[in-house]
Amino acid sequence: MNKKLFVVSMLFVFILCSCKNSDEQKERLVNVKTDTVKIYGSGTSAAFPGRIKAGDDINLSFRIAGPIATVNVSPGNYVKKGQLLAQIDSRDYKTQLTATEAEYNQIKNEAERIVSLYEKKSVTENDYYKAVYGLEQITAKYEAHQNALADTKLIAPYDGYVQKTYYSAKETVSAGMPVVSMIGTSSMEVEINIPSNVYAKRDEIESFVCKSDIYPGMEYPLEMVGINRKANLNELYTVYLNLKTPKNYPPLTPGMNVKVEVLYKSAIENKYLIPISSLISGKTGSSVWVYNVDNSTINKREITTDGINNRGYTIVLTGLNNGEVVVSAGASSLKEGQKVQPIKQQSSTNTGGIL
Repeated sequence: MNKKLFVVSMLFVFILCSCKNSDEQKERLVNVKTDTVKIYGSGTSAAFPGRIKAGDDINLSFRIAGPIATVNVSPGNYVKKGQLLAQIDSRDYKTQLTATEAEYNQIKNEAERIVSLYEKKSVTENDYYKAVYGLEQITAKYEAHQNALADTKLIAPYDGYVQKTYYSAKETVSAGMPVVSMIGTSSMEVEINIPSNVYAKRDEIESFVCKSDIYPGMEYPLEMVGINRKANLNELYTVYLNLKTPKNYPPLTPGMNVKVEVLYKSAIENKYLIPISSLISGKTGSSVWVYNVDNSTINKREITTDGINNRGYTIVLTGLNNGEVVVSAGASSLKEGQKVQPIKQQSSTNTGGIL
């Protein structure tokens, strides 16, 4: 009887110990948030606001003075290259050219007669040079008056839109005064201001692209034209970019707001990004918990870092590889080899897990 009681007691103790160990194992299974190690350098590093500007934005003026006869355009009009925009009253310039043309013909005929006689040794060398120089002088005057008559017409230098007209018909305008302002449609520009940390790594920039909320999902390539070497009062450096509109893309027009993204060269793809919350103290100053998906355990690994990017991610130089999983929340209370349970990420299209 005592033997049977002993056996029953031992079984009871064994069951209690098993339950206790099971409870301890359940307690050791901690829920943690994890993130995947990503390559730094092949994607977007920074984003800045920008505005589309016309590549050609000029004020057009007459090269001569006079009363305006007609202004043929209004603000907002689309014009083609070579189209007549405005014209000065050409009466006085026509009269001037007619008088000069008559004088030119007279001197030209006289000069040709003297040159012919000079070749026959019938006139002096002095008379010959007077005739030649006189012809050159009247020819220059004649061409100048021809140009003046042609300059009574203000012609569009390229395809574009009229922005503003500064004079109306019957008003007198001086030479060089703006008459019509227009912008071209052949090229567009974007200007952005970048901080000093981006400027310092300008040699690592591979390309720029811009996006507009009006056309979601479309990226427009940008070509850097130049960059100011001196910061403005806000300690920002201005970057000048040309817009390259891909074929079959809707055109972006001047005045549109865009987001400009900076893409870095692939030469720095040996750097990686992890959330700053993943870092824990280590022998070299930084370490992380790496999650093993095969057995659900974690192991501490020392890493070296290179600061933080503008989105709050730590830049990792060594210690991690692309695609590895690290603990990004709750890292300080974990132990080497401990089993953990990653928290399932909530889908952006299934908020609250309703579906």
